[in-house]
Amino acid sequence: MKHSTGRILTTHAGRLDGPPEYRAMMMGMMGMAPRKPVDPEAFGPIVHAGIVDVLRKQAEAGIDIVSDGELGKIGFGGIGYYGRRLSGLTTRKLKPGEPAYMTLETGERLEFDQFYKEMPFLPATEQRAIVAGPIASTGQEEFKKDLQVFRSALAESGTKPEETFMCVLAPGWLEHFFLNEYYSSDEEYIFALADAMRPEYKAIVDAGFILQVDDPALPDTYDMIVPNPSIAEYRKFAEVRVDALNQALKGLPEDRVRYHICWGSWHGPHTHDLPLRHVVDLMLKITAGAYSLEAANPRHEHEWKIWQDVKLPAGKILIPGVVTHHTNVVEHPELVADRIVRYANIVGRENVIAGTDCGMGFRVHPQIAWAKLKALAEGARLASKQLW
Repeated sequence: MKHSTGRILTTHAGRLDGPPEYRAMMMGMMGMAPRKPVDPEAFGPIVHAGIVDVLRKQAEAGIDIVSDGELGKIGFGGIGYYGRRLSGLTTRKLKPGEPAYMTLETGERLEFDQFYKEMPFLPATEQRAIVAGPIASTGQEEFKKDLQVFRSALAESGTKPEETFMCVLAPGWLEHFFLNEYYSSDEEYIFALADAMRPEYKAIVDAGFILQVDDPALPDTYDMIVPNPSIAEYRKFAEVRVDALNQALKGLPEDRVRYHICWGSWHGPHTHDLPLRHVVDLMLKITAGAYSLEAANPRHEHEWKIWQDVKLPAGKILIPGVVTHHTNVVEHPELVADRIVRYANIVGRENVIAGTDCGMGFRVHPQIAWAKLKALAEGARLASKQLW
């Protein structure tokens, strides 16, 4: 994994919007627009063309370290996607009063109940995805297909990025989507998930890509436990998830892994977000070479101060979000540069890569998302002039 030598490198957190044909297909499937019949045979060509498109757009925006935009993750986070990759999953009808997902029952949703009633963020469903048998990896052919599509799209795009990465969920975040009704304890379940995810992690690294492990759960699960536990209790809960992820990453080279946390991509008040200071040391225990985190949105921008006291381990990289998916306002490049310089002055310019708070896809309009990525790249150029 490259450090910022001579200039600040740029990247983003993964999820991007594809071209109009892809976007229309996805919005219909997610219930965000009238569903139109799509021939399953058309998925592959639409996804491939979409990845070529986002690779070219990332290059045009000035992004150095690029991804496939997660365009192949159709039905991502649900049983439609993971049912092809993991055994033991099924669905059942919701019980009276039961939420379909952990994210639908939080302290923030209780406090801002009127807001959330008027602003639903997940499609209504009558089903809950559950674990009803042993979890194991069954997705080797799916991984192989993902890697082949990305390689092919890279070649067709004609782009020459500094590096490339692919995103996969952490065991602790997968836990949110599939309710355990099989394992005798949550700890047994989370370690089974870790063992099941390891083959996909390894396949990405072995293919020569950087693995990004997405784990909003590290800070975000706190508010999904109602009433909230004490900080000490929550840290014990989170430490189990850290240990499980490290088990899944064991033996993989740290400098081919980056770890991403955030407090969720929804456009809400976020007043119940757990402060970074309570989990930053746990984040740094993850055996990764780089750490990506939210640093631009109004609930977390002030947390740059933490790094005045918390030491970034030698050789590691920090990827602060310097533009955010939480607002349609496109950040001015000078503000972006200020944010980058602030971090560089604390942890060292060579240890900072400029990133985004979270994925932009389906969080802001694609025209705004690409404008934000261009502002990110321009801000990095301005910061580089100051720092070098």
